[in-house]
Amino acid sequence: MALDHLQNKPCGGRYGDLVASIGHTPLVECKRLSPKPGVRLWAKLESRNPTGSVKDRVARAMIEDAEEQGLIAPGQTILEPTSGNTGISLGMICSRKGYPLKVVMPENVTPERTELLRMYGAEIVYSEASKGSNGAVELALELAEGDASYYMPYQYGNQANPQAHYNGTALEILEELDEIAAFVAGLGTGGTLMGNARRLKEELGDQIKIVAAEPMQGEPVQGLRSLEDGFIPPIIDLSLLDRKIFVTNYDAIAFTRKLLDEEGLFAGVSSGAIARVAVRIASELDEGNVVFMVADDGWKYLSSGIYTRPLEELVDLDATVWW
Repeated sequence: MALDHLQNKPCGGRYGDLVASIGHTPLVECKRLSPKPGVRLWAKLESRNPTGSVKDRVARAMIEDAEEQGLIAPGQTILEPTSGNTGISLGMICSRKGYPLKVVMPENVTPERTELLRMYGAEIVYSEASKGSNGAVELALELAEGDASYYMPYQYGNQANPQAHYNGTALEILEELDEIAAFVAGLGTGGTLMGNARRLKEELGDQIKIVAAEPMQGEPVQGLRSLEDGFIPPIIDLSLLDRKIFVTNYDAIAFTRKLLDEEGLFAGVSSGAIARVAVRIASELDEGNVVFMVADDGWKYLSSGIYTRPLEELVDLDATVWW
C-alpha cells in the first residue's frame, strides 16, 4: 500500500532519550463501543507513554518547569503524594536526572505500584488506607512543612500539570481531528481536563463539549476523585466543564472489561469509567467525534483479578483493596 493511503504516520519519531519520547500517543477508533454509526469514538492511548500512563507528561513538565525556575538543585530530594502513576513517572524521570524521590501513597495500593516505585529507586512513605489519596496529600504536606530541603511539585496545585496537556495532548488531538463533538476525561487532579479544555475550547469554541467522569461520593475509583469528598485541587476551574457525569466503581470495572473484550485495549480502571461516560455522550449524538482518555495500562492492576474473574464476583468489590 502506498504511504499516502495511510492515515497514521509511518514512523513514531526519533528522540535523544526516553524522557524526550513522552507524548505523541496514538488515537485509536473504538468501533465496537460506538452506539451509533455516525458517531466515532476515539481512545487517546496514554498507556503508550514510557511508564504506561498519562502522568509521564505531567511529571516531565513539573520537573522541567522547576529546573527552569531554579527551584531545584542537583541531588535535591523530590517529595510527592500519589496514588501510584505520578510517583512511578517521577521515579523514571528523577532516576534519569539524578534527583532522589520520596513518594507518599495509600498503604493499600496494588503490589505492582510498590514494586515499580522501588524499581526506580523511590523511597515510599505509606499513608492511612482509609483516607485514600486525600490522606497521602495530607501527610506529604506535613512532611514538606517539616523539612525545607524537600521540593514538592504538588501536582494538585502546579500549573505545569495542565500546561503539559495544553501544550501537548490537546495539540496532538487537534493534529488528527478537525472536528470534535466531545472530549471526555476523568476528574482526578484536574490537569488533563483543564489543560485540554482550555486548548480545545480556544481552537473549536462551543462546538466541543468538555465532559468529566466523576465517581459518585463514596465510590473509590482508582485514579479519580469525587469533589464531594472535601478536597478540590487548586488547579481545577469548574467553569471549563460543560458536564460532569457520575460513575460507580462497578461502571469502571465493567467498562474496563469491555475495553479489553471488545476493543483489545488493556487499560486501567479509571479508563473504564471514562469510557462509560464517553459511550453515554456518544449515545446522545447523531454524529461527530468523541475523544476519551485511556489514562494508563492495566499492568498495575493485574493482582486485583478484575480482568479474569467473573464480573458478577466483582459487583461488590471494595476498590480500596486494589488501590
